[in-house]
Amino acid sequence: MATQMNSERLLERFLRYVRVETTSRDDAGSYPSSPGQLELGRLIKRELDELGLADVSQDEHGILLATVPATSKKKVPVVAFNAHLDTSPETSGAGVRPQVLRDYRGGDIPLPGDPQQVIRVADNPELKSLLGRTLITSDGTTLLGADDKAGVAVIVETAAYLTEHPELAHGSVRICFTCDEEIGHGVDHVDLRRLGATVCYTLDGPGADKIDVETFSADLALVTIRGINIHPSIAKGRMTNALRVAAAFVDRLPRDKQSPETTDGRQGFLHPYQIEGGVAEVKLRVLLRDFETPGLGQLAGVLEDAADRCRRDFPQAQIEIRVVRQYRNLANGLAREPRAVAFAEKALMRLGRRPERAIIRGGTDGSRFTELGLPTPNLSTGQHNPHSPLEWACLEEMAQAGELLVEILKIWSEEG
Repeated sequence: MATQMNSERLLERFLRYVRVETTSRDDAGSYPSSPGQLELGRLIKRELDELGLADVSQDEHGILLATVPATSKKKVPVVAFNAHLDTSPETSGAGVRPQVLRDYRGGDIPLPGDPQQVIRVADNPELKSLLGRTLITSDGTTLLGADDKAGVAVIVETAAYLTEHPELAHGSVRICFTCDEEIGHGVDHVDLRRLGATVCYTLDGPGADKIDVETFSADLALVTIRGINIHPSIAKGRMTNALRVAAAFVDRLPRDKQSPETTDGRQGFLHPYQIEGGVAEVKLRVLLRDFETPGLGQLAGVLEDAADRCRRDFPQAQIEIRVVRQYRNLANGLAREPRAVAFAEKALMRLGRRPERAIIRGGTDGSRFTELGLPTPNLSTGQHNPHSPLEWACLEEMAQAGELLVEILKIWSEEG
Protein backbone atom coordinates (compact mmCIF):
# COMPACT_ATOMS: atom_id res chain seq x y z
CA MET A 1 0.00 0.00 0.00
CA ALA A 2 1.37 3.38 -0.99
CA THR A 3 1.94 5.82 1.85
CA GLN A 4 0.26 9.17 1.55
CA MET A 5 0.52 11.73 4.31
CA ASN A 6 -2.40 13.98 5.21
CA SER A 7 -0.73 17.15 3.93
CA GLU A 8 -3.35 19.57 5.17
CA ARG A 9 -3.20 18.17 8.68
CA LEU A 10 0.61 18.26 8.49
CA LEU A 11 0.43 21.92 7.48
CA GLU A 12 -1.92 22.73 10.37
CA ARG A 13 0.48 21.10 12.82
CA PHE A 14 3.44 22.99 11.43
CA LEU A 15 1.66 26.36 11.55
CA ARG A 16 0.58 25.66 15.12
CA TYR A 17 4.11 24.81 16.22
CA VAL A 18 5.92 27.75 14.62
CA ARG A 19 3.67 30.24 16.42
CA VAL A 20 5.13 29.15 19.78
CA GLU A 21 8.33 31.04 20.53
CA THR A 22 11.05 28.54 21.40
CA THR A 23 14.26 30.54 20.87
CA SER A 24 17.13 28.96 22.80
CA ARG A 25 19.31 31.25 24.93
CA ASP A 26 23.05 30.84 25.37
CA ASP A 27 23.12 32.85 28.58
CA ALA A 28 20.07 31.42 30.34
CA GLY A 29 21.84 29.07 32.73
CA SER A 30 18.92 26.63 32.63
CA TYR A 31 17.74 23.64 30.61
CA PRO A 32 15.70 24.21 28.64
CA SER A 33 16.95 27.73 28.15
CA SER A 34 13.54 29.23 27.31
CA PRO A 35 10.02 28.55 28.65
CA GLY A 36 8.49 28.29 25.17
CA GLN A 37 10.21 24.97 24.65
CA LEU A 38 8.32 23.55 27.61
CA GLU A 39 5.11 25.12 26.30
CA LEU A 40 5.52 23.57 22.86
CA GLY A 41 6.41 20.24 24.44
CA ARG A 42 3.20 20.29 26.50
CA LEU A 43 1.17 21.05 23.37
CA ILE A 44 2.75 18.14 21.49
CA LYS A 45 2.38 15.82 24.48
CA ARG A 46 -1.37 16.43 24.41
CA GLU A 47 -1.44 15.59 20.71
CA LEU A 48 0.54 12.38 21.22
CA ASP A 49 -1.75 11.39 24.10
CA GLU A 50 -4.77 12.00 21.87
CA LEU A 51 -3.22 9.72 19.23
CA GLY A 52 -3.11 6.96 21.81
CA LEU A 53 0.66 6.55 21.84
CA ALA A 54 2.28 4.69 24.73
CA ASP A 55 4.78 5.93 27.32
CA VAL A 56 4.17 9.59 26.51
CA SER A 57 6.18 11.75 28.91
CA GLN A 58 7.77 15.16 29.23
CA ASP A 59 10.43 15.36 31.93
CA GLU A 60 11.64 18.35 33.93
CA HIS A 61 14.18 19.13 31.23
CA GLY A 62 11.53 19.30 28.53
CA ILE A 63 12.63 16.05 26.86
CA LEU A 64 9.54 14.51 25.26
CA LEU A 65 9.40 10.74 24.70
CA ALA A 66 6.69 8.51 23.28
CA THR A 67 6.24 5.09 21.69
CA VAL A 68 4.28 3.88 18.70
CA PRO A 69 3.81 0.23 19.70
CA ALA A 70 5.06 -2.51 17.38
CA THR A 71 2.64 -4.20 15.02
CA SER A 72 5.07 -6.77 13.62
CA LYS A 73 4.71 -10.34 14.91
CA LYS A 74 8.46 -10.89 14.82
CA LYS A 75 11.21 -9.25 16.83
CA VAL A 76 12.32 -6.06 15.07
CA PRO A 77 15.00 -3.53 16.09
CA VAL A 78 13.61 -0.43 17.77
CA VAL A 79 13.82 2.66 15.54
CA ALA A 80 13.78 6.19 16.99
CA PHE A 81 12.89 9.47 15.31
CA ASN A 82 14.28 12.73 16.69
CA ALA A 83 13.78 16.46 16.18
CA HIS A 84 14.38 19.52 18.35
CA LEU A 85 11.86 21.99 19.73
CA ASP A 86 14.07 25.10 19.94
CA THR A 87 14.91 27.62 17.25
CA SER A 88 18.12 29.52 16.63
CA PRO A 89 18.99 32.60 18.71
CA GLU A 90 20.56 34.17 15.61
CA THR A 91 17.19 35.60 14.46
CA SER A 92 14.14 36.42 16.54
CA GLY A 93 11.53 33.71 16.85
CA ALA A 94 9.04 35.85 18.75
CA GLY A 95 5.66 36.52 17.15
CA VAL A 96 6.17 34.37 14.06
CA ARG A 97 3.48 35.11 11.48
CA PRO A 98 3.65 32.33 8.90
CA GLN A 99 2.59 32.99 5.32
CA VAL A 100 1.25 30.13 3.15
CA LEU A 101 1.86 30.46 -0.58
CA ARG A 102 -0.14 27.84 -2.44
CA ASP A 103 0.53 26.82 -6.03
CA TYR A 104 3.83 28.70 -6.26
CA ARG A 105 4.04 30.25 -9.74
CA GLY A 106 7.74 31.04 -9.74
CA GLY A 107 9.73 34.22 -9.26
CA ASP A 108 11.02 36.08 -6.22
CA ILE A 109 8.92 36.08 -3.04
CA PRO A 110 8.67 39.44 -1.22
CA LEU A 111 7.79 39.07 2.45
CA PRO A 112 4.94 41.28 3.67
CA GLY A 113 6.33 42.34 7.05
CA ASP A 114 9.55 43.87 5.72
CA PRO A 115 9.84 45.06 2.10
CA GLN A 116 13.62 44.65 2.31
CA GLN A 117 13.27 40.91 2.81
CA VAL A 118 12.85 39.02 -0.47
CA ILE A 119 13.38 35.31 -1.08
CA ARG A 120 15.15 35.49 -4.43
CA VAL A 121 15.34 32.70 -6.97
CA ALA A 122 18.95 33.71 -7.66
CA ASP A 123 19.79 32.78 -4.07
CA ASN A 124 17.39 29.81 -3.91
CA PRO A 125 17.71 27.96 -7.22
CA GLU A 126 15.78 25.00 -5.79
CA LEU A 127 12.64 27.14 -6.16
CA LYS A 128 12.72 26.45 -9.90
CA SER A 129 11.87 22.80 -9.25
CA LEU A 130 9.02 23.59 -6.85
CA LEU A 131 6.50 25.21 -9.18
CA GLY A 132 2.95 24.41 -8.16
CA ARG A 133 4.00 23.48 -4.61
CA THR A 134 2.88 24.96 -1.30
CA LEU A 135 5.56 27.11 0.34
CA ILE A 136 5.55 28.54 3.85
CA THR A 137 7.54 31.63 4.89
CA SER A 138 7.64 34.06 7.79
CA ASP A 139 6.55 37.66 7.23
CA GLY A 140 10.22 38.68 7.07
CA THR A 141 10.49 40.12 10.58
CA THR A 142 11.36 36.79 12.24
CA LEU A 143 12.64 33.41 11.27
CA LEU A 144 10.03 30.81 10.36
CA GLY A 145 11.15 28.00 12.65
CA ALA A 146 11.16 25.22 10.06
CA ASP A 147 14.49 24.35 11.67
CA ASP A 148 13.35 22.18 13.28
CA LYS A 149 9.58 22.41 13.64
CA ALA A 150 9.26 20.95 10.16
CA GLY A 151 10.96 17.85 11.57
CA VAL A 152 8.74 17.89 14.66
CA ALA A 153 5.57 18.16 12.57
CA VAL A 154 6.69 15.39 10.21
CA ILE A 155 7.33 13.00 13.10
CA VAL A 156 4.00 13.71 14.81
CA GLU A 157 2.11 13.34 11.54
CA THR A 158 3.96 10.08 10.83
CA ALA A 159 2.90 8.82 14.26
CA ALA A 160 -0.68 9.74 13.39
CA TYR A 161 -0.41 7.84 10.10
CA LEU A 162 0.92 4.74 11.85
CA THR A 163 -1.90 4.74 14.39
CA GLU A 164 -4.42 5.02 11.53
CA HIS A 165 -2.83 2.09 9.66
CA PRO A 166 -2.32 -0.74 12.17
CA GLU A 167 -2.11 -3.18 9.27
CA LEU A 168 1.41 -1.89 8.54
CA ALA A 169 3.98 -4.23 10.06
CA HIS A 170 6.69 -2.36 11.94
CA GLY A 171 8.68 -2.60 15.11
CA SER A 172 8.45 -0.35 18.12
CA VAL A 173 8.99 3.30 17.19
CA ARG A 174 10.43 5.67 19.75
CA ILE A 175 9.89 9.42 19.42
CA CYS A 176 12.31 11.82 21.07
CA PHE A 177 11.99 15.60 20.99
CA THR A 178 14.88 17.54 22.54
CA CYS A 179 15.50 21.12 23.62
CA ASP A 180 18.42 23.53 23.13
CA GLU A 181 19.91 21.74 20.12
CA GLU A 182 20.74 25.10 18.55
CA ILE A 183 23.12 25.94 21.40
CA GLY A 184 24.75 22.52 21.48
CA HIS A 185 22.89 20.93 24.40
CA GLY A 186 20.16 18.91 22.68
CA VAL A 187 21.00 15.48 24.08
CA ASP A 188 22.45 16.56 27.46
CA HIS A 189 19.54 15.03 29.35
CA VAL A 190 18.54 12.15 27.06
CA ASP A 191 18.93 8.72 28.66
CA LEU A 192 19.83 6.39 25.78
CA ARG A 193 18.98 3.33 27.86
CA ARG A 194 15.51 4.69 28.43
CA LEU A 195 15.20 5.60 24.75
CA GLY A 196 16.07 1.99 24.03
CA ALA A 197 16.63 2.27 20.28
CA THR A 198 18.94 0.36 17.95
CA VAL A 199 19.06 3.17 15.41
CA CYS A 200 17.76 6.73 15.22
CA TYR A 201 17.03 9.23 12.46
CA THR A 202 17.08 12.97 13.02
CA LEU A 203 14.59 14.95 10.94
CA ASP A 204 16.59 18.16 10.67
CA GLY A 205 17.85 18.46 7.10
CA PRO A 206 17.23 20.72 4.12
CA GLY A 207 15.29 20.06 0.95
CA ALA A 208 14.35 16.52 0.01
CA ASP A 209 15.96 13.10 -0.43
CA LYS A 210 19.27 13.96 1.23
CA ILE A 211 20.84 11.73 3.86
CA ASP A 212 23.44 13.60 5.88
CA VAL A 213 26.23 11.16 6.69
CA GLU A 214 28.82 13.65 7.91
CA THR A 215 28.65 16.74 10.07
CA PHE A 216 31.25 19.16 11.30
CA SER A 217 33.16 18.41 14.46
CA ALA A 218 32.54 21.40 16.67
CA ASP A 219 33.93 23.31 19.63
CA LEU A 220 32.99 26.65 21.15
CA ALA A 221 35.67 29.13 22.20
CA LEU A 222 34.78 31.48 25.05
CA VAL A 223 37.10 34.49 24.94
CA THR A 224 37.26 36.83 27.93
CA ILE A 225 39.18 40.11 27.64
CA ARG A 226 39.73 42.17 30.77
CA GLY A 227 40.87 45.76 30.58
CA ILE A 228 41.37 48.56 33.07
CA ASN A 229 38.48 50.99 33.44
CA ILE A 230 38.89 54.51 34.77
CA HIS A 231 37.12 57.80 34.17
CA PRO A 232 38.05 58.99 30.67
CA SER A 233 38.98 62.43 32.01
CA ILE A 234 42.01 60.93 33.77
CA ALA A 235 42.53 57.90 31.53
CA LYS A 236 45.81 58.87 29.83
CA GLY A 237 48.39 56.17 30.42
CA ARG A 238 46.06 54.35 32.79
CA MET A 239 43.08 52.97 30.85
CA THR A 240 43.10 49.72 28.86
CA ASN A 241 39.88 49.61 26.89
CA ALA A 242 38.72 45.98 26.58
CA LEU A 243 36.48 46.96 23.65
CA ARG A 244 39.50 48.14 21.67
CA VAL A 245 41.39 44.99 22.54
CA ALA A 246 38.41 42.90 21.41
CA ALA A 247 38.20 44.82 18.13
CA ALA A 248 41.92 44.22 17.55
CA PHE A 249 41.51 40.54 18.43
CA VAL A 250 38.68 40.00 15.94
CA ASP A 251 40.57 42.00 13.30
CA ARG A 252 43.51 39.60 13.65
CA LEU A 253 41.36 36.58 12.81
CA PRO A 254 41.59 35.41 9.18
CA ARG A 255 38.92 36.82 6.88
CA ASP A 256 39.97 35.64 3.42
CA LYS A 257 40.04 32.03 4.65
CA GLN A 258 38.81 30.11 7.68
CA SER A 259 35.64 32.22 7.97
CA PRO A 260 32.10 31.07 7.11
CA GLU A 261 31.69 33.73 4.44
CA THR A 262 34.74 32.50 2.49
CA THR A 263 34.49 28.70 2.87
CA ASP A 264 32.28 25.91 1.62
CA GLY A 265 32.29 22.15 1.07
CA ARG A 266 34.65 20.42 3.47
CA GLN A 267 36.50 23.58 4.51
CA GLY A 268 36.41 24.41 8.21
CA PHE A 269 36.11 27.85 9.78
CA LEU A 270 36.15 29.90 12.94
CA HIS A 271 33.25 32.27 13.43
CA PRO A 272 33.06 35.07 16.02
CA TYR A 273 29.32 35.46 16.39
CA GLN A 274 28.60 37.18 19.69
CA ILE A 275 30.20 39.99 21.68
CA GLU A 276 29.12 41.73 24.86
CA GLY A 277 30.69 43.93 27.51
CA GLY A 278 32.36 47.29 27.97
CA VAL A 279 35.63 48.97 28.82
CA ALA A 280 36.40 46.75 31.81
CA GLU A 281 35.53 43.38 30.30
CA VAL A 282 34.40 41.94 26.97
CA LYS A 283 33.25 38.40 26.25
CA LEU A 284 33.23 36.88 22.79
CA ARG A 285 31.92 33.57 21.52
CA VAL A 286 33.67 31.95 18.59
CA LEU A 287 32.51 28.80 16.80
CA LEU A 288 35.23 26.35 15.72
CA ARG A 289 34.18 23.96 12.94
CA ASP A 290 36.06 21.33 10.93
CA PHE A 291 35.17 17.99 9.36
CA GLU A 292 38.48 16.60 10.64
CA THR A 293 38.44 16.68 14.43
CA PRO A 294 42.21 17.46 14.76
CA GLY A 295 41.52 20.63 12.76
CA LEU A 296 39.69 22.05 15.78
CA GLY A 297 43.00 22.22 17.63
CA GLN A 298 44.54 24.11 14.73
CA LEU A 299 41.68 26.62 14.79
CA ALA A 300 42.11 27.06 18.54
CA GLY A 301 45.77 27.77 17.79
CA VAL A 302 44.72 30.59 15.46
CA LEU A 303 42.80 32.16 18.34
CA GLU A 304 45.77 31.82 20.68
CA ASP A 305 48.05 33.44 18.09
CA ALA A 306 45.66 36.40 17.76
CA ALA A 307 45.56 36.68 21.56
CA ASP A 308 49.37 36.66 21.81
CA ARG A 309 49.64 39.49 19.30
CA CYS A 310 47.04 41.50 21.21
CA ARG A 311 48.89 40.92 24.48
CA ARG A 312 52.00 42.46 22.92
CA ASP A 313 50.03 45.50 21.73
CA PHE A 314 47.98 45.81 24.95
CA PRO A 315 50.31 44.56 27.72
CA GLN A 316 47.88 45.51 30.51
CA ALA A 317 45.03 43.47 29.04
CA GLN A 318 44.22 39.96 30.23
CA ILE A 319 42.98 37.57 27.55
CA GLU A 320 41.63 34.16 28.43
CA ILE A 321 40.43 31.55 25.95
CA ARG A 322 38.43 28.54 27.09
CA VAL A 323 37.42 25.91 24.53
CA VAL A 324 34.27 23.88 25.20
CA ARG A 325 33.66 20.60 23.39
CA GLN A 326 30.36 20.52 21.49
CA TYR A 327 29.95 17.58 19.07
CA ARG A 328 31.92 15.40 16.66
CA ASN A 329 31.53 14.29 13.05
CA LEU A 330 28.98 11.50 12.93
CA ALA A 331 30.71 9.66 10.03
CA ASN A 332 32.82 7.32 12.15
CA GLY A 333 29.90 6.23 14.31
CA LEU A 334 27.68 5.55 11.31
CA ALA A 335 30.34 3.24 9.89
CA ARG A 336 29.72 0.92 12.84
CA GLU A 337 26.06 0.44 11.80
CA PRO A 338 25.90 0.57 7.98
CA ARG A 339 22.22 -0.45 7.90
CA ALA A 340 21.20 2.98 9.22
CA VAL A 341 22.10 4.74 5.97
CA ALA A 342 21.64 1.76 3.65
CA PHE A 343 18.01 1.23 4.71
CA ALA A 344 17.23 4.94 4.26
CA GLU A 345 18.68 4.81 0.74
CA LYS A 346 16.72 1.68 -0.07
CA ALA A 347 13.54 3.30 1.22
CA LEU A 348 14.01 6.32 -1.04
CA MET A 349 14.62 4.09 -4.07
CA ARG A 350 11.50 2.06 -3.31
CA LEU A 351 9.58 5.34 -3.31
CA GLY A 352 10.97 6.09 -6.77
CA ARG A 353 13.24 8.85 -5.49
CA ARG A 354 16.95 9.36 -5.85
CA PRO A 355 18.90 9.32 -2.57
CA GLU A 356 21.82 11.66 -2.13
CA ARG A 357 24.45 11.21 0.55
CA ALA A 358 25.44 14.63 1.80
CA ILE A 359 27.62 16.41 4.30
CA ILE A 360 26.18 19.12 6.49
CA ARG A 361 28.12 22.23 7.43
CA GLY A 362 26.71 22.18 10.89
CA GLY A 363 25.60 19.61 13.41
CA THR A 364 22.50 17.87 14.68
CA ASP A 365 21.45 15.96 17.75
CA GLY A 366 22.48 12.98 15.63
CA SER A 367 26.12 14.01 15.92
CA ARG A 368 26.02 13.53 19.70
CA PHE A 369 23.71 10.50 19.58
CA THR A 370 26.12 8.77 17.20
CA GLU A 371 29.13 9.72 19.30
CA LEU A 372 27.38 8.20 22.34
CA GLY A 373 26.72 4.93 20.49
CA LEU A 374 23.31 5.41 18.83
CA PRO A 375 23.86 5.64 15.04
CA THR A 376 21.79 8.58 13.79
CA PRO A 377 21.93 9.88 10.22
CA ASN A 378 20.03 13.06 9.39
CA LEU A 379 17.16 13.25 6.89
CA SER A 380 15.63 16.05 4.82
CA THR A 381 12.47 17.77 6.04
CA GLY A 382 11.74 20.44 3.44
CA GLN A 383 13.38 23.33 5.31
CA HIS A 384 15.42 26.02 3.53
CA ASN A 385 17.47 29.07 4.61
CA PRO A 386 17.57 28.20 8.33
CA HIS A 387 18.28 30.81 11.02
CA SER A 388 17.16 33.64 8.77
CA PRO A 389 14.15 35.90 8.14
CA LEU A 390 14.34 34.42 4.63
CA GLU A 391 13.70 30.90 5.95
CA TRP A 392 11.03 28.94 4.10
CA ALA A 393 9.66 25.41 3.87
CA CYS A 394 7.94 23.28 1.25
CA LEU A 395 4.88 21.33 2.38
CA GLU A 396 5.23 18.61 -0.25
CA GLU A 397 8.83 17.96 0.79
CA MET A 398 7.69 17.68 4.41
CA ALA A 399 5.06 15.13 3.38
CA GLN A 400 7.68 13.20 1.44
CA ALA A 401 9.79 13.07 4.60
CA GLY A 402 6.91 11.39 6.43
CA GLU A 403 6.46 8.89 3.62
CA LEU A 404 10.17 8.09 3.83
CA LEU A 405 9.91 7.39 7.58
CA VAL A 406 7.11 4.90 6.99
CA GLU A 407 9.13 3.16 4.27
CA ILE A 408 12.21 3.02 6.51
CA LEU A 409 10.13 1.30 9.19
CA LYS A 410 8.90 -1.26 6.65
CA ILE A 411 12.47 -2.10 5.66
CA TRP A 412 13.66 -2.44 9.25
CA SER A 413 10.69 -4.74 9.83
CA GLU A 414 11.53 -6.83 6.78
CA GLU A 415 15.32 -6.97 7.05
CA GLY A 416 16.38 -5.65 10.43
